Amino acid sequence: MGMPELIVQAVLVEGRAKSAVAADYRVSRRWVITLVQRYLTDGDAGLQPRSRRPHTSPQQTPVEIEEQIVAIRKELDRDGHDAGAETIAFHLQQRRGATPSVSTIWRILKDRGFVTPQPHKRPKSSYCRFAADQPNEMWAMDTTHWTLADGTDVEILNCLDDHSRLCLISTALPVFTAPDVDRLFRAGTVGYGDPAAVLTDNGAIFTGLARGGGRVMLEKTLQARGIRPVRTRPYHPQTNGKVERFHQTLKKWLRTRPPAATLPELQAQLDTFRDYYNTVRPHRALRRRTPTQAYTARPKATPTGAIIDTAHWRTRQDKIDTNGTVTLRHNSRLHHIGVGRAHAGTNILILAKDLNVRIIARDTGELLRELVLNQDRDYQPQPET
Repeated sequence: MGMPELIVQAVLVEGRAKSAVAADYRVSRRWVITLVQRYLTDGDAGLQPRSRRPHTSPQQTPVEIEEQIVAIRKELDRDGHDAGAETIAFHLQQRRGATPSVSTIWRILKDRGFVTPQPHKRPKSSYCRFAADQPNEMWAMDTTHWTLADGTDVEILNCLDDHSRLCLISTALPVFTAPDVDRLFRAGTVGYGDPAAVLTDNGAIFTGLARGGGRVMLEKTLQARGIRPVRTRPYHPQTNGKVERFHQTLKKWLRTRPPAATLPELQAQLDTFRDYYNTVRPHRALRRRTPTQAYTARPKATPTGAIIDTAHWRTRQDKIDTNGTVTLRHNSRLHHIGVGRAHAGTNILILAKDLNVRIIARDTGELLRELVLNQDRDYQPQPET
């Protein structure tokens, strides 16, 4: 027999006063009166625990809003766009002028079976993130593969502004060559200006390091404009993660469209997505702003590296050895040039014009040493300070 039954028995069978029973069982007198009334009305069933849920919930999201949330979710999924709670909130705000909180939308999606919680994923706080402070502070470039309707494999070059995620270039070709990359980069700078730095991987279309030290056309353009080249660590695509993630977003959208039969058809699709991505789609990393809004909100960065006119210079790429020296051949004689042990292992660009020599760090554009070569000496020591 539970406490409710004992209380009712003490009042109705034993005839005890309700105040005394309440004091004996350490409950309120009101609760004793409620139990007796329930028993007299419903019998033993009246003493069973009842739900404490309120009869009405003024703060509950109306069914109409929930249905709109579900409809927007399905619409975004169908079109291959991002369909997260923040994006749905943005579209709901545009259509209704008001929206529930993002957490409420997420809960509705979870209750409707659209979201499966993933408690084993790493928390976002554990990631080390980098974002440029200004537009044009760094552009990130990379290529990815796509297949036409007849099975032909093609490549897509994407270029993003690191600060705003603005898609600057999205172009498809059968195969990209170094001149293609340089041509598209130059075209991009016509509309957006020169960036301060360009981030790429170590592919042969971006750098000559993979081919033993020569320079590709993009590198020559960057050096001529004072733009700093930045390269990812080999086999570490996370460094260029923003472009890698953009590849996924783009391909998800392309899969919802009829497969393009030709390159011009694919390019038309890329242009459509680029316009939507830049001007319509709210970006979660940008506090629901579009990339265009983020790109135009701040002053643009400009190149700060040394401008290298290589038209009349002989150039060679090399690495400073463990002793802090590099070698240069002049008039069939090999000379050793001291740069300093502090720069050991640094990838460099050597420019030579007659006896004038400049040694520049490839990754930063820093001038490490400038000298006039002494033809009578094998070793060119560092100047005394």
